[in-house]
Amino acid sequence: MFSIGDFARRGLVSVRMLRHYDAIGLLRPAHVDPVSGYRYYQADQLARLNRIIALKDLGLTLGQVRAILDEQVSVAELRGMLRLRQAELAATIAADSARLARVHARLRAMESEGHMPTDEVLVKRLTPVRVAELVAPAASHAPEDIGPVAGPLFDDLFARLARAGVTPTGPPIAYYTDSPQADDTIIVHAAVPVAAEPDAGHDVAIVDLPEVPAAATLTHRGSMNEVVPTGQLLAAWIDAHGYRGVGYPRELYLACPPHAPERWVTELQAPITKS
Repeated sequence: MFSIGDFARRGLVSVRMLRHYDAIGLLRPAHVDPVSGYRYYQADQLARLNRIIALKDLGLTLGQVRAILDEQVSVAELRGMLRLRQAELAATIAADSARLARVHARLRAMESEGHMPTDEVLVKRLTPVRVAELVAPAASHAPEDIGPVAGPLFDDLFARLARAGVTPTGPPIAYYTDSPQADDTIIVHAAVPVAAEPDAGHDVAIVDLPEVPAAATLTHRGSMNEVVPTGQLLAAWIDAHGYRGVGYPRELYLACPPHAPERWVTELQAPITKS
């Protein structure tokens, strides 16, 4: 048998926690000395302790933990519950990280107010280009709505092109069109230049993007979750130089190394005309 302190060390918990579990009947000592009142535990009680800690870390209350343990949930069932919770926590962490990036981007946008780019913006003609594309709606043009739609679209697009034996001839392009719905919904077009004719066997749409006579362009470096200040600098330049935007900007992904969005290089291409 182990004293309560020794058992706590082996279970990697506090003595205070074991006393609390004893008080509420969740994990009773194997023996209590009737004279000294010292608690003693057996090694096989570590199994119940492990289950208690695992279930508590799933976010369950101690009452719920007791009910589950009383039902003698198997290790396999516990493993499944833990994996599900692990996936939920990972998704929460990813969402929180993206939210922090967007907050940082808004702060950068505020810090750059009044600072106008000079030679960074280029006005150029966008030549016609044939692309293979997939489309899907997004709730709005906000980065938090675009990212979860555009990423899987591009993954699916490249997988379909690989199956069809079609090789891209240039960097990916994202562009946007209005949704027929009368709300903030927009249509995301995930596209990549190809030298291919329309063919139902390709399992993608082959379309020709028309020439854009004039587009104001500005390079954004980093995650698209942090594109807000770059986009707003470009908008400020357009307005200050007597232009107005005509439609949504395109995004030309010049470099997008996998799993390293901080190293992405994207050219924002805003179609413009003289005011």
